[in-house]
Amino acid sequence: MDARLRFFGGVETVTGSKALVETSSGRTLVDCGLFQGVKALRRRNWAPSPVDPKSLDAVILTHAHLDHSGLVPVLVRSGFEGPIYCSSGTASLLGLLWPDAAYLQTEDAKHRNRTGTTRHRPARPLFEPADAVRALRRLHVVPFGEPFEPVEGLSASLTRAGHILGASSVRLEHQGRSVVFSGDLGRREDPVMRPPAARPDSDLVVVESTYGDRLHGGPAPEDELADIVCRTIGRGGTLLIPAFAVGRAQGVLHLLARLRAAGRIPDVPTYLNSPMAIRATGLYCAHMDDHRLTEDQCAAMCSAEMTRSPSESKALNRDPRPKIILSASGMATGGRILHHLEAFASDPRTTLLFVGYQAAGTRGRALVRGADRVKVHGRYVQVAAEVAQMSSLSAHADKAELLAWLASAPNPPSEILINHGEPSASDAFRASVEEELGWPARCLTHGEVVELTPARGTAA
Repeated sequence: MDARLRFFGGVETVTGSKALVETSSGRTLVDCGLFQGVKALRRRNWAPSPVDPKSLDAVILTHAHLDHSGLVPVLVRSGFEGPIYCSSGTASLLGLLWPDAAYLQTEDAKHRNRTGTTRHRPARPLFEPADAVRALRRLHVVPFGEPFEPVEGLSASLTRAGHILGASSVRLEHQGRSVVFSGDLGRREDPVMRPPAARPDSDLVVVESTYGDRLHGGPAPEDELADIVCRTIGRGGTLLIPAFAVGRAQGVLHLLARLRAAGRIPDVPTYLNSPMAIRATGLYCAHMDDHRLTEDQCAAMCSAEMTRSPSESKALNRDPRPKIILSASGMATGGRILHHLEAFASDPRTTLLFVGYQAAGTRGRALVRGADRVKVHGRYVQVAAEVAQMSSLSAHADKAELLAWLASAPNPPSEILINHGEPSASDAFRASVEEELGWPARCLTHGEVVELTPARGTAA
C-alpha cells in the first residue's frame, strides 16, 4: 500500500490541524487540534471523530498550542492507546495546557448548569482533568533530528520550527517518498525564539499560510511598543494586553523588560495575570536551547508582578493607577482578560493592545475591526478605549519568511500543499509560490486525500 494523506482540519481555516497518514503498517495522526473561532467550526469539536481513535497507532504533535493538540485528550478518552510523539519543549507545555484546558471547561460547564445559561441539559466539558492526565502518560519525547518509527516502515524526524517552545516541523518517509509538515513556523528575527531550521528535503511539503497574504513590516517591535506604552501611561490609563499564555506573553514581557532597562518607558506596575502564562514563563529557564535569551534576560522577563489568585486579579480592576496588564486569552475569547475588558474598555484612557492573530468570530477580531461594543459574560460592554494591534510581534512567519523557508532545502519538492490559513490567505500564498518559486502549489480542502506514491524502483 502506498502512503496516503487525509486532511481533517487546519484546511480552509487556521484551527483544528489534523492530518492522517495511512500505510500498510498502520495509521499515524499528525496533530489533533481544537477548532476555534466561529460557532460552525467549534461544533466540529463535538462531532464524532472522522478517524476511529481505536484504529490509530500513533500521534505526532508539531507543537503544544491547542489548535494543534487540544483534541488529543478526547482521542485518548475515546480509545486511542498508542504513543504520542513530540519534542521536549512541547511535552513540558502540554503538562500545563491540557490540565488547564480541562479545568476551565469543567468549571465553565458547572457554571452554566448552576446558572441555567445553557441549551444543553446538562452542559458538559469537551474533556475532563482525568482525560488530560491519561493523555500526558502517552507522551514520548523525541530529540530534534533523531529518527523514530511511529509505525513499521514509516520513518519520522522533527526539526526546529521556532514559533514557541518545542515547536517542530515533521518529516515522514515511506518507501522512498517523503513529506514535510511545516507545523506553525516562527520568525527569522523573533526577539525570543530561535529561527526555524532549514526545510528538510522532501517530495511533498504541507505548509501553513496564516500570514501567507502579507508582510509584517512596520516599525521595530520595541519602537512600536514603547510608543503605545508612553501614550497610554501619559494620559493616566491602563494598557491592557490580551496575550496568548504560551509564547506571546513571554515575548511581550521580554520587550517590556528591555524598554524599562533602557529608560524608554515609565516604570509603572506591570502585571502578568494568567496562571497558565506564569507557569509557562517559568519553563523558559528549563529550555534554554529553544530560545535566544540569556539567563539574565530570562530573570528580567520574570520580573513582572505575578497575579495568581482570583482575588488579586479582581483587585487590579479597582486600582486607579496607570499600569500594564497582560492576561489571557490572546483573542479575548475567555479567561481573566474578560473581567478586565468589563472594567476598562469603556475608559477612553485605556488602550487595548492586541499582539497576535485574531481569528474570525472572536472578540479580538471584532475589536480590531472597530466594534463599539462587545458581549462579555452575557451583557454588552461599550468600547471607548483606544484599540491597537501590533503585527510585528507575530510568532508566525509572514509571506516572505514562508517562501524563504520553502526555498531553504537543497532540492525543490514536487508539490506544495497549503493549509492552516483562512481561504484568502492560503490562495494568495499559493499564487506567490507559483509566481516567485515556480513550483506547483494548491490549497488543501477538508477531507481531501493525497497519495504519496513510492519512488520508481522501490518495492511496494
